[in-house]
Order: sequence, then C-alpha cells, then structure tokens
Amino acid sequence: MAQATSSHTEDHGKASLGPLLCWAVVFADIGSSIYYVPGILYSSVGKLAGFFVLLTMIVFVLLALKYAEVSSRFPEGGGVVSVAAQGIHSWAGALGGMFILVSYFLTAAISCQSAIQYLAVVFPALLPYTLYIAIGVILLLGILNWIGISESAKVSMVAALIAFGSSIAVLVVVFINVPLQQIGALFLSSLTSQPLTPVSLLVGFSGAFLAFSGLESISQLSPVMKTPRKKVISLALLLVVLSIGATSPLLTALSTLLQPAAARDEVLSTQLISLLGGHWGSSIIQHEVAISASLILIFAGNTAIIGAYHVFMALARMDFLPAIVLKRNRIRNSPHNSIALATSIPIVVLLIVRGQINTLGDMYAFGLLAAFSLTCLGLDVIRARERRARKSPARLQVRKPQGKLAALGGTLDFWAGIFTTFTVMLAWIISIFSKPLGTLFGGTVVLLGMSVAIVNSLRQGRVVVLPKPLETRMPNAVLAVLVGNEHNNERVIESAIKEVSDEAAERRSVIFLYLSKQKVNRAPSPFEIVDPYLEDGQAKDTFRLAQRLAGQNGVPSHFVYQLATSDVVEQVWRFAQPRDVVLPADLLSQVEDINPDRMRYELTPHGKVIHLVKNW
Repeated sequence: MAQATSSHTEDHGKASLGPLLCWAVVFADIGSSIYYVPGILYSSVGKLAGFFVLLTMIVFVLLALKYAEVSSRFPEGGGVVSVAAQGIHSWAGALGGMFILVSYFLTAAISCQSAIQYLAVVFPALLPYTLYIAIGVILLLGILNWIGISESAKVSMVAALIAFGSSIAVLVVVFINVPLQQIGALFLSSLTSQPLTPVSLLVGFSGAFLAFSGLESISQLSPVMKTPRKKVISLALLLVVLSIGATSPLLTALSTLLQPAAARDEVLSTQLISLLGGHWGSSIIQHEVAISASLILIFAGNTAIIGAYHVFMALARMDFLPAIVLKRNRIRNSPHNSIALATSIPIVVLLIVRGQINTLGDMYAFGLLAAFSLTCLGLDVIRARERRARKSPARLQVRKPQGKLAALGGTLDFWAGIFTTFTVMLAWIISIFSKPLGTLFGGTVVLLGMSVAIVNSLRQGRVVVLPKPLETRMPNAVLAVLVGNEHNNERVIESAIKEVSDEAAERRSVIFLYLSKQKVNRAPSPFEIVDPYLEDGQAKDTFRLAQRLAGQNGVPSHFVYQLATSDVVEQVWRFAQPRDVVLPADLLSQVEDINPDRMRYELTPHGKVIHLVKNW
C-alpha cells in the first residue's frame, strides 16, 4: 500500500525465512487440509473425491503462480487486503479483509476439532469430549499469543517434515500392499460409479478447493523473507506444489476408495489417513500419523489465529475498524483485543455446529474462494493498468520497449491469470448456491464487518486514503511535495491545487508525494502487515486534507508515500515528468538535480513555497 514508483521497502534485519522455512509454514497450513478434506468431500461427491482434487490441482498450480506475484509485489504483506486495495479500491481491501477473516475463523475451528479427533485414534477415551477439548486448545492458543509465544518457522518446519514424511509413509505402505493395477481399476470404476453431470462436476470442482486452503499464507510471509524475495518465493512455492501434488490427490483417492465404509461415519471420516495407514500397515503407523496430524492441525489453527488478529489490526490501522482493536496490554504488550476476537469467534462457531466437521466444511468454501477470487481480480486489474501504460507513448519515453519474446510471455501470463480468475470465481459462485450454510455464515460475518467499517468511518468523519504506485509519466501534472512534521504542508497543497485549477481546461492533476521519516523499527513477525504508512498518522491526516481540498475543487489527485531519502524527490520527478513541482523552500537543496526551466517563489503566512517548472 505504501509502494510507489520505486520501492522504498527495506530489508528487515531479522528477515530470516528462506525457501525451506517458507515452504514449512505454507505446507503446515495447506498440508493440514489432507487430514479432513477426504471425509468432507466423500460426504458430498463419494468415490470421486480423489478425481476432483486432481482436477482442481491444475487450477491450484495457476493460482500459486498468481500468489507468487502478489507476494513479490507486496513485500509489506497483506495478501488480499493489499492487492484488492491497490488494484480495485480501498474499500475492496476492507472487503478482502472480511473474506479472509471468515476463512481464518473456520480454519481455526476445523483444524483444532480435527486435531483432537485424530488424537482420539491414540486415546479413544477423548472421543466423547473432542468438542470441549478443541475449544480448550483454541483458548490455550489465544493465551499463548497473548503471552507472546507463537511457533517459530523452524518449529513449523519440524512439524511439516514429520507430516510430509508420514504422508509418504502411508503412500508407500499402500502401494506395497495394493497392486497399482487394482488402484487404477478402483479409480476408473469411481468415474463410472455415479453419473457426472455438468452440475455435479462444478459442485465437486468447487468443493475440492478445500484441499488447497492455506495458499494465501505465502503472501503473508513477505516481510520476513530473505532477499531476493522473488527467488525465495519461487523456490518455496515450487516445493509446496511438488509436496502437495505428490500427496493430496493420492491420499484423497486412496483413503476414500480403499475404505469408503469408514468414510460414511463422520467421526471416522476425520481419521481417514491414519486409518488408511493402520489398515495396510500397522498400529504404529496409524498412531504416528494420528499424532503428526494432530500436531500439524494445531499449528494450522494457530496460524489462522495469528493471521486473523493481524488482519484485524491492519483493518484498524486503515481506519475501517475502531482503534480499540489496536489496544495492547501493559503486561505483555500484545494486542489482546484482536487476539480475543480471533479466538472467541472460532469457539462460537464450534459451539453452534457442535463440532460437526462436515458442517464446518460446508461453511468453509465461501470465505476461502471469495478471498482467492478478490486476490486474483485485484492482481488482474493491476496487470491490465500496467499493460495499458506500457502501450502508451508516455510510458515508452521512460521505459525501454519490451522484446517480442518478453511481450509474448507477458501476454500469455496475463491471459493465464484471467483464466485462473474465471475458474476461481466460478467455483466461488457455485459454492454460494451449493453451500447455503457457508453463504449464510460468511455473508453474515462480512456484512457485520463491513457495517462496522462503514459506521466507524462515518463516526470518525475521516476518508480512507491509501497511496498507490505511479504507473506512467504524467506530463501535465503538478508534483506537490509534502514532508512529515512540516507546518507548511497545507500551503503546498493549496498552491498545487490552485495551479491546476487555473488551467482546468488541460485536465491536469496533482501528485501528492509525502516524504516520511516514519520507520518500522521492530522486527516483523509472520503474517504481520508491515507498512509504515498504516502507522503514520500524520501522513494519513495530510493525505485526507489533500483529498478533501482536491475534491472540493474537482482536481484529480494521486497519492504517493515514500520514506524520505536524499534523492527520492528526484526519482519520482524523473519517472512522472510533471510540468511543475511545488515544495517548501527548505527542501530546495534536495532537488538540485531537477534543473527547472524557471523557478518562482510564493509567499505564504508560514514561509516560502517554491514552484519549479520544467518543459520536457
């Protein structure tokens, strides 16, 4: 959100996640789905569960490519919140936040409930009390986050490796005992066991996306990734795709084809993978898989809680939620109100559905697919704007033309992204009608959240202004330079708007460039949105003032936020190539390389304002 023409993001001193650790965090989230998705899918599509997971795997690969780009473009994190806000509108960012919160709430509920049901494989006496133990686990996770203890990426890697190893062990045991010819025959017979109509095909395709929930985690890790981020993201997602592709479709198919009788019982359906290992292997494998499943599912539940309270805080910093959400306790300096919301809502959900996994699964798709859809759509809008800008003569004067091969690759990538968006949105629309309970729950949460955001915005009387990067040069614009702690900012704003208003026939606009000394000095944590602008109250107030005054005068405006450096004004100026630059007189020493064609001073009650005019 605080990106501009050139990235101002800095490498954090403790950004320590390489490809393997990023894989571990994402796999611990996505990989946990395999332990409950087969049973949920079997209840709706029967023996075709493995087929639909394999079918959806194709879209998952394309979706992973889009999330790789989102993670690279938004090093401050935020995922759907950031990409929707920048690509579509600031309120789309709020909507995306509500969608991902719905997904996080259900992830925490279903993961913790499934974890205890898997643990009941080892300790059957727990089975009658799984709901209450799951609630206790969520409370414990909330307390640990309040204390400030959350799992590190290295611990996640241990859990992910154990879970991945367990999955491979189950596959090896099955393939040793069951001939490939028999497995192939079972798979083919499943395709003819029930008629595949267009409606059933679409419903199954939509439901199978549950097997890949957690992909959004990669976009929340950008602030703590090592550099170069593109390389880290590419390697991490390659490992994710390979590990998920090697386990999820096969385990889903085998666990539903080789023991469908067990899958008919809802409790046993949440234990399918361990039962599969025990049936074809031994009780040792069954218990080991159950324990590793419980471990990784609890990790996934904790990840959901962490992600949820960070989204709450980001929405509050964007002025969509009340400031009380940001309040920290004096003892541990943790955001206890956000953590309380992130833990209490999943508990309420569990109590309402009485811990029924299939019911939770029906509720899951709405928020997950909505967040996927909005992320894809926001990225497509950004890409489309950049394509238009590259084709414009203005852009070609500041950037070298692309080669034919690069242009072809970019075109194919763009249309592949459009196809991905279409398929994901299609799956979401189908889920809205095929999963009415999920639509009711998710729609209610989103409506309540957006209502709170609207009421909070009206109560404060403040407009949400989020900066966006410049995409092309703007030769008819006025660049207004605003500085943190500068008493003359209002005069600069008024002078720039007056300059444009006097020549309105030319349809000129103002670029408001805010130079901030605000820095995030703390070490970022996973799933935190590390954007200096969101914590810079003075910058937000200044941009609100600029937007209000520009709106009153009908002046188009653009907002750019940059951390103050000695050459940042010159960099933005050279990229945008505006006709005029308006800035406080004491900044003149920082723009010596601009070399204007003419310069004039404007006296204000608070000091001089300088106008630099350049004929490009």
